[in-house]
Amino acid sequence: MRQHFGFLNWWPGDTKDEIFIGAILTQQTSWKNVERAISNLRSADSLSIKKISEMETSYLEGLIRPSGYYRQKAKRLSYISKYVVQKYASLNRMFKKNTMPLRGELLSLNGIGKETADSIILYAAGKRVFVIDAYTKRIMSRVYAIKDDIEYDELQSMIISKIPPKIGLYKDFHAQFVELGKNYCKAKPLCSKCPLKRYCLYNLQSSR
Repeated sequence: MRQHFGFLNWWPGDTKDEIFIGAILTQQTSWKNVERAISNLRSADSLSIKKISEMETSYLEGLIRPSGYYRQKAKRLSYISKYVVQKYASLNRMFKKNTMPLRGELLSLNGIGKETADSIILYAAGKRVFVIDAYTKRIMSRVYAIKDDIEYDELQSMIISKIPPKIGLYKDFHAQFVELGKNYCKAKPLCSKCPLKRYCLYNLQSSR
């Protein structure tokens, strides 16, 4: 994948706050929609956990409306921002926790699931954890015939057991999955153009 796409510097975001906010907004929507919401927050000088914690939820709804499910996301983002500011004052202090305690705390917050928590830990906190998303599951199920209903933690453990434990590699590898899933390994796959077609069990079986 890297030979095809090159090194991918994912996740988009200039600050820890921006990455944290983006990870929550990207739930159940495309990144293009999140970019519009992020742009609105930036234009309103509100692209920070502290600013959002002080904001009226109704105002926040308007800013993040492009991200979809904006009422639900505004409520969650407001709650999570207040929690971080009241307990830690900033994300920097929160991120001083070790990886697994940090993951456990993030998962205890309403609106943060495993994928979101791991995205925050890897990209915002800069700690080593591999992110599993829908693209990863789809690609692994097709290329290696991994069962479709494999549990998040099981697939995560399977992948990290096969690759060197390096943060940069984890980021790039996840980004490669995203790029392959968006461009080739779609719901209706474009196998003939896919850079993994020679190795993919799904493609090899379909070609018989």
